[in-house]
Amino acid sequence: MTDAATNMRVKLPLICFILEIILIILFGVLVQYDMDTDSKEWHHMNHTDYHNDFYYRYPSFQDVHVMIFIGFGFLMTFLQRYGFSSVGFNFLIASFALQWATLMQGFFHGMHAGKIHIGVESMINADFCTGSVLISFGAVLGKTSPVQLLVMAMFEVTLFAVNEFIVLSVVGAKDAGGSMTIHTFGAYFGLTVTRILYRPNLDKSKHKNSSVYHSDLFAMIGTIYLWMFWPSFNSAITAHGDDQHRTAMNTYYSLAACTISSYAMSALVAHDGKLDMVHIQNAALAGGVAVGTAGEMMLTPFGSMIVGFLAGIIPVLGYKYLSPILEEKLKIQDTCGVHNLHGMPGVLGAIVGAITASLATKDIYGDGLADVFPDVSTGEVTASFQGSRQAISLAVTLGIALLGGLIVGFILKLPVFGAPSDALCFEDSIHWEVPGDEEGHDEQLTAVRTEEDEKLNS
Repeated sequence: MTDAATNMRVKLPLICFILEIILIILFGVLVQYDMDTDSKEWHHMNHTDYHNDFYYRYPSFQDVHVMIFIGFGFLMTFLQRYGFSSVGFNFLIASFALQWATLMQGFFHGMHAGKIHIGVESMINADFCTGSVLISFGAVLGKTSPVQLLVMAMFEVTLFAVNEFIVLSVVGAKDAGGSMTIHTFGAYFGLTVTRILYRPNLDKSKHKNSSVYHSDLFAMIGTIYLWMFWPSFNSAITAHGDDQHRTAMNTYYSLAACTISSYAMSALVAHDGKLDMVHIQNAALAGGVAVGTAGEMMLTPFGSMIVGFLAGIIPVLGYKYLSPILEEKLKIQDTCGVHNLHGMPGVLGAIVGAITASLATKDIYGDGLADVFPDVSTGEVTASFQGSRQAISLAVTLGIALLGGLIVGFILKLPVFGAPSDALCFEDSIHWEVPGDEEGHDEQLTAVRTEEDEKLNS
């Protein structure tokens, strides 16, 4: 039995059973329904069903849930022989992360009388945290075992909850769409992890670290789902009414402008003027990332389109020029290019949020200033100080992501977690029962496994 087979036969069931049993016990001890969900509490408050938060939030939750499980999953199916793992491991780690996130976020935000109170909003927040983990998954895609991914998710969710609490509650920043807390954090955490897990001999799998016609088409399905539902993602936990309406609209126009500039830049940087599907799959989404922090602010449709236009240019330039430099000079093997889609646009979104916050006035927001910037509305802080809070939060997020990724990267290097060998990266058949579509490929894989086993035994 190969090391990869042992990893799947013994280690994966072991960690799955242990983690889920622990989760069940912790939920039994610590978690209970919130007021909108508990039958006794709800009827005691004499509310009508119409006032239940479920009716306001559940449509947004559905959209976010689709993004997490279909959008992110299919976006990563571009690798020619890693489609099962892209969708399958996305499914696995998301299912674990949303449960663990409910507990971790509850410890910091939702504990009352020693209990974590959960409802539809906590479900949305748990999905947001899961999204950050899946961004990091994109950086290490194809080079890690499912056991490594579950361990990474466990630590990252914990660090995400800590960073989110510091940024939103301690510093007092606003980040409704998660440009900082979700995208920047997930990207730079994942980039640091993949740097620590650097493989100098990854060229042994270079021929599989590429796409084919149908795999890029599947990845484009993920792009379209993410693109369509991103307005819901950014507006899911904003205040009801004009704030939520404005966030969805700002995201809508930012994405549209971003798509146009993505197509333009893709054709412009190509030597023959042909579009690159990798650019379109990723860069067209950057407008949703970049408008996340400022989405609920009075950014205006005009401002949203400028942000989206710039956000579409940055990832294309990143894929064309920056990614090869990061791999060659800094040894960062970023499989999905999360730095281009989530990292740089996330930083752009944080900067836009800081600038927009610093310009907030009563004349611009009216009574709505209390919803977006309550401290500015009451005179507790000035608008310029709120802008400083936003900038400080970006620095805090980058610091926790980089330091956390460094520590977790070294933990994941431990041999016990069963990382695939350099020659078997980006390959489904070491983890999955794959239909025998290529006899020659199966024979080649068997020969590689035999060679790897002989090296291990010697």
